Order: sequence, then C-alpha cells, then structure tokens
Amino acid sequence: MIETEKVQETAVLVGLINKEQDERQAQEYLDELEFLADTAGAKVKKQFFQRLDVPNHATFVGSGKLQEIHNYMKVHEIDTVIFDDELSPTQLRNIERQLESKVLDRTNLILDIFAKRAQTAHAKTQVELAQYQYMLPRLTRMWTHLERQRGGIGMRGPGETQIETDRRIILDKIARLKVQLKKIDKQKATQRKNRGKLVRVALVGYTNVGKSTIMNMLAKSEVFAENKLFATLDTTVRKMVVGNLPFLLADTVGFIRKLPHGLVESFKSTLDEVREADILVHVVDISHPGFEEQINTVTETLSEIETGEKPTIYVFNKIDAFEYVQKDDDDLSPKTQENYSLEELKNTWIGKNNTPSLFISATEKENVDEFKKTLYEEVKKIHVTRFPYNDFLYDMDWTKPQE
Repeated sequence: MIETEKVQETAVLVGLINKEQDERQAQEYLDELEFLADTAGAKVKKQFFQRLDVPNHATFVGSGKLQEIHNYMKVHEIDTVIFDDELSPTQLRNIERQLESKVLDRTNLILDIFAKRAQTAHAKTQVELAQYQYMLPRLTRMWTHLERQRGGIGMRGPGETQIETDRRIILDKIARLKVQLKKIDKQKATQRKNRGKLVRVALVGYTNVGKSTIMNMLAKSEVFAENKLFATLDTTVRKMVVGNLPFLLADTVGFIRKLPHGLVESFKSTLDEVREADILVHVVDISHPGFEEQINTVTETLSEIETGEKPTIYVFNKIDAFEYVQKDDDDLSPKTQENYSLEELKNTWIGKNNTPSLFISATEKENVDEFKKTLYEEVKKIHVTRFPYNDFLYDMDWTKPQE
C-alpha cells in the first residue's frame, strides 16, 4: 500500500491598523498570528493589512481589500484565510460567501491548537466546552452532523427547524461538560488540599517564554517543552527542594493577547494553581521586542482570574538571545526597544519594580544560582511562618554553587 504524503495547508493572514493598534503593533500581532498558524500546521504565504478606524461590520475589511485577498488566494491556490480578531457570525458568513474558502479568526485558531495540545481528560473537557460556546452563536454557517441528513426521516423535532435542533444539542452538551468540569474541579481541589501546608510557587507568563524549560531545570523533571505556542496546556506540579527547603512548583498554561474569553472561563479551574499559589514567578522573554506588552497582557489576565496580591519574582529569560542595536551618534530619533542594552534594561526594570527582578538563560544555565537564591529567600519568608521550628533549614551557604 502506497502512503500519500499529507499536503500542508496554506493560509493568508488579515489584520487592521487603527488607533487601537498602530502599524508596528499590527505587524507584531500578525507575526504572532503566523506563529499560531505554524503551530496549528499551516504555511502562511502572505499578510494583508488595512487601515480602518473600526472593522467593517459586514466583512471586517473593506470590499476592495476583500477582493484583493480573493484574487491572491485564487491565483496562488490558498486554502484558508485567518483574521487577527474574532469575527461575528455575520462577518464570517459574508466573508466565506465572497472568498469561497475556509475562514478562521484568531479565536478559532487558538481553539484548534488547544484541541490538538490537550492531553488529559481535564484539558480536553475544558477545550471542548470552549469550542461549543464559540460554535453556538455561529450555527447558521456551520455544517453539523445533523445537517448532512437534512430533510431525512426523524431528523426534525416537532415544530423545530434544523438550526433549533442543533442549538438544543449543543446547549445540552455544554450543560453536561460544565457538570463534568465541576466533578474534576472537586477532585483537583481535594488533591491540592492533600498537599498540606507546603509553600506553593506558580510559574506564569506569556506563551513560549520558557516556563517549562525553567520547570525542568529547577525540578529536574521532564515537562514537555518546545518552540511552539501553547506547548503546555495541563498544569504540572512538582515537589522540589532548593537548599534544604521543600516547596511545590507549578507550571501553567501560557497567556496570549486577545485570549478568547470562553477559554479564560473554561480554563479557570486549571488556573486555580495560580490563584492558590503563595508566590508567582513571572517569566518574561527579554529577547522579544514586545516583552513589555506581553507583561501587561499577563498582568491583566491575572487580574481577570482574580489572583489577588501575591509576592512576585520577575524572571527575564533568554538573555542569550537578546539583541542590541546601538544607535549612531548623529541619529536624533527617539530610542526604540532594540536600542536599549541589556544593562540599561536591567537598571530600568530593577528600579521600576519593588519586587525581585532577575536576568537568566534557562537553556544556557546563566545566573541560575542567583535565581535559586532569590527563590529560596522568598519561599523562606512564608515557610518560617508555617514551620517556625525548622531553623536548621535556613542556614544555606549560597557562596557555593548549588546543584
């Protein structure tokens, strides 16, 4: 039997430039969308931009731009078009009709990646719930399992249209999934309760900043890590020891800009590890040009899931990949992110926060001892209040290299 090689799906991307996002941001968002498409298995052939104050209510972009996209896709035989923002059911229907091709938005793409990445029953249930919640208002343009048998005997409920039948089925599934998640959440809560009073530390951050690599480095574990977005969906918890001090370390799902609300809702139980943590280690990719915006995204998401005020350590990772472009002396234009040296950024961030800020490379093991020492000191502050008679634990000599 001869196996045929699977042909990679091709796609074009579409984004807007407006007062909400300037040209630089729009480009950065589409580059991230391209990374998402690559993670999902698609090859991006072209990016399209349009300047619009607000998205067109019927087709997101103007009719001229839509025709330009249509022509390009036809000539180059492109399979899919992906829009950087969530499209309304009306926009999806109109765009599909005009482009005669598959249309996805950022939310749909992220849901697809989550569905592919989910490994445990917990993650799969959460993703399925988010998918059905996304699907429900868009049923008018969906081709469901029942529509394939439209008009067949027994396929219509009494006085119901096909769309009403499908909606009722999906609402029933959503209700069942919510019940299922509540059961899983209770089991997870019991597991957390059984861990006792040990200090809990949670790694948080934007997707693909190196949280799982840091987890593997600290806990000597084998959490899956690769250069893809959302490589980790399920929260992994490991008991670890720094010096003589034991604590629990959790690796959590990465955040992203424009994260679908349905996903935040359905993944709240996964993020309980963050809510119940005593200390947050906020991992940042210092080599990314938009790292400050990524920090803001994570901070806003943490606020949305109501984590409260917690001690936080900022860990600026990937210093080995940091690139510095020095400006010419006669260049009078304002400095951009790439024109700051690592030392300048260190001084800026150490001065900006009243929390510890460290600069490391998890892959190259740079400044790892300094990170462990800081983590030790922060865990110790909480540990001594819970176990006040364990003074012998707190006499670590950090002048010697730590394993």
